[in-house]
Amino acid sequence: MNQYIVGIDYGTDSCRALVVNSTTGKEERSYTAFYPRWRKGLFCDPAQNRYRQHPQDYIDSLEEAIQGVLRQMKPAEIDNIVALGIDTTGSTPCLTDRNGTPLALLPGYEEDPDAMFVLWKDHTAINEADEINRLAHGWETDYTARSGGIYSSEWFWSKALHILRQNERIRRDARGLIEHCDWMPALLTGNLLPEKVKRSRCAAGHKGMWAEEWGGYPSAAFLSRLDPLLGEFRVLLSDETHTGGTPVGTLTEEWSERLGLPRSVVVSAGILDAHAGAIGAGIRANSMVKIIGTSTCDIVVTPKQDIGDKLIPGISGQVDGSVIPGLIGLEAGQSAFGDIYAWFRDLLSWTANTLPEKERVALTGNLLQRLTVEAENLPLTETDPIANDWLNGRRSPFADQTLKGGIIGITLGTTPAQLFKSLVEATAFGSRAILEHLAKEGVRVEEVIGVGGISLKSPYVMQTLADVMGVPIKVAATQQAGALGAAMCAAVAAGLFDSLQSATDRMEQGNLTTYIPRQEVSLLYKARYERYQSLAHFLSTKQSFLQNQQ
Repeated sequence: MNQYIVGIDYGTDSCRALVVNSTTGKEERSYTAFYPRWRKGLFCDPAQNRYRQHPQDYIDSLEEAIQGVLRQMKPAEIDNIVALGIDTTGSTPCLTDRNGTPLALLPGYEEDPDAMFVLWKDHTAINEADEINRLAHGWETDYTARSGGIYSSEWFWSKALHILRQNERIRRDARGLIEHCDWMPALLTGNLLPEKVKRSRCAAGHKGMWAEEWGGYPSAAFLSRLDPLLGEFRVLLSDETHTGGTPVGTLTEEWSERLGLPRSVVVSAGILDAHAGAIGAGIRANSMVKIIGTSTCDIVVTPKQDIGDKLIPGISGQVDGSVIPGLIGLEAGQSAFGDIYAWFRDLLSWTANTLPEKERVALTGNLLQRLTVEAENLPLTETDPIANDWLNGRRSPFADQTLKGGIIGITLGTTPAQLFKSLVEATAFGSRAILEHLAKEGVRVEEVIGVGGISLKSPYVMQTLADVMGVPIKVAATQQAGALGAAMCAAVAAGLFDSLQSATDRMEQGNLTTYIPRQEVSLLYKARYERYQSLAHFLSTKQSFLQNQQ
């Protein structure tokens, strides 16, 4: 009898539910629900790099997405749903009360952005991240050692510290801190008390400075030096963390009824979306999975004997078992990728904002497609405009969210298509910089697999990526790599497979196509990449100089 798994993928804009046949790996049903408040632009201020999401959006979209897939299924099929796995963006933390309830769900906090989940791309905590780095680098244990030596404003502790510093009302009522990927399983299984939450290994290790070698999370003494409240939160955090194949519990009676799922459904420990996407794409030792969307995450898993005791600088963590148990998980990435294309589209179509919605959509709806057609037909020369991809700061190598992007080589004759082409190349150059950094540090990458919307929808971007990186790039066949990876984890948690590797072997979908580097184009891009590096050096040194002048 077929048994079904539900994989839930919380992305930046939406929640996707995927029903997977555990025997064949076939993606049977899917449904996407968009966050209603986020879609209206509520609680965000892009000019201040503030991006917040309301926990009620997560709840509403979960119910809509699951009910959407269940409407496509027969009652007997629904009865055979045995497990549910969840991945989310990260680091996306939220402050809670003593019972583990996000503050935005409490009376009086419904409209306060600081009481909500702080989205991964929120960079309001740059100063706090700098403070954490200074303290860690002088502490008896450098808690950034397994996070590439640099703690980021995109991560768990810096975001919490920023909000506690700026919002006295939040400071008064906050008694806990939780990642989105930990909150959802805890909510569905009724294990919300901060000390009872089963925390995700990948979120804790890559975003929360957790490591087995120093006993778990940073010490209460270290966190209290930053802020006494962080030290109090630390006391409630278990030093045991859990991989994605760990069962958290079964659905509560309330959530069984609200979702329309059997009460016996097993819920697995949460996992970050990039790590789930890597699992769904069939990651193996010494392969890199590039999750390409609004930003990118580059996930590599490597055998322990290959890396030994070496700590890789400038990446977003190396954690034993964070992706595949028994292998070291490495993470890097770019703070903006598809977001750069969307910014350029919105910039070109700014005057259309005054038009009625129907006319605006007709005018701008296919703008990126039109730019793509023109850009891919342009000749490639060494003197084309060169752009940098730091429009949302730099994630890897060596995180620095204060950095800004730039474009050089433009004239009065430069066209929108030429600018768009330079932006596509910039995102590819940023990807090459990460690959070269890993190679320099002795990390072996034998294949690259692309997943995510851009990998499936834009041959132009993917071919440019292959040409610039100089390696073949496979595109995973799965339409929902993150949700599929979450489902694989849930299948292990429910006991359908004895290991995540076994689940991957049975359920992965293989590859859709492969982009091969064109030798003559790659040679031209080698020269253009050198210009990109020169621009990056200029931007970083110039911005550093200007900051020191202030």
